[in-house]
Amino acid sequence: MSKAQTLGEFIMDRQAEFPFVSGQLTRLLTDIGVAAKIVNQKVNRAGLTSILGASGDTNIQDEQQQKLDVFADDTFMRILSSGKSVCGIGSEERDDFVRCGEHGEGRQGKYIVLIDPLDGSSNIDVNVSIGTIFSIVRRITPMGEPLGEGDFLQPGTAQVAAGYILYGSSTMLVYTTGTGVNGFTLDPAVGEFFLSHPLMIFPERGATYSINDAVKAKSGPATQAFIDGCREAVDAGFRGRYIGSLVADFHRNLIHGGIYLYPSTTDKAHGKLRLLYECSPLAWIAEEAGGLAVDDRGRILDKVPAALHERTPYYVGTRHLVQALMACRLAGPGAFSMDPQGDKSP
Repeated sequence: MSKAQTLGEFIMDRQAEFPFVSGQLTRLLTDIGVAAKIVNQKVNRAGLTSILGASGDTNIQDEQQQKLDVFADDTFMRILSSGKSVCGIGSEERDDFVRCGEHGEGRQGKYIVLIDPLDGSSNIDVNVSIGTIFSIVRRITPMGEPLGEGDFLQPGTAQVAAGYILYGSSTMLVYTTGTGVNGFTLDPAVGEFFLSHPLMIFPERGATYSINDAVKAKSGPATQAFIDGCREAVDAGFRGRYIGSLVADFHRNLIHGGIYLYPSTTDKAHGKLRLLYECSPLAWIAEEAGGLAVDDRGRILDKVPAALHERTPYYVGTRHLVQALMACRLAGPGAFSMDPQGDKSP
């Protein structure tokens, strides 16, 4: 039996496949793995320490921060900024981006990290799976010059790496550099991530839809028609599953096949999820795994953000289900159903 490959070994072996091969990117991905282990250790001991509960502060999204939110943000910020490969970090938990390096100007380092340090933090106190989402892009500003906001406002097509960490029944790190999606499971006995899910692909067919049922009535006619069609196909195996942690919902659908929806609504016309920190990185993973990710107008990866904390409607998952949702916009309300094979039937 061959020896299981560690995350570090995998990154080194695949370094030559990275676009514009760089030892800096290799070190950066390794640092993310290190930070994930530290956060995982704190998450696993949350019920035994004073880390549970609200911190007493709110973030830029006007959301109440949990103590673990703050810990995860501080941990990733400390580890990523201490290396020489990162020139700037944008975090969902911070009002503005952070320049790294000497004098805090971001003059050195090739890469920018955009991160949601702890996705699904409202589930922390009830011991439900949570996660971290990250995206890596190259700086635009010439090396040696101070970093600017434009370096952070790049479309998803500019990403050189993206991934997520799932803190669940086991802890997994899943990432892509544009050459497929690979998943690594943390072995707590030795403190290493090992390759457990090579070349992850969405199943060709999927029968799970993931949506917060409370927003359905506030969503547009296409989304309502699609959900109604899925519900009517329950005898064909369609089922609703919604955890409320984006990473956990996305990961389940990647493994078993399905679609995640957080639509535009009457009270949130621009959606709820953050384009840079959540949607773009998972959209690239989805496409690399044979899936699709769109908003109300088109491909998520083509969107050029106008602000660090820009929000967007989001529909991501198995290709045929996302295409079926898109077909609803053409078919009109009341003209959509699912056949037993999961095909769209307008």
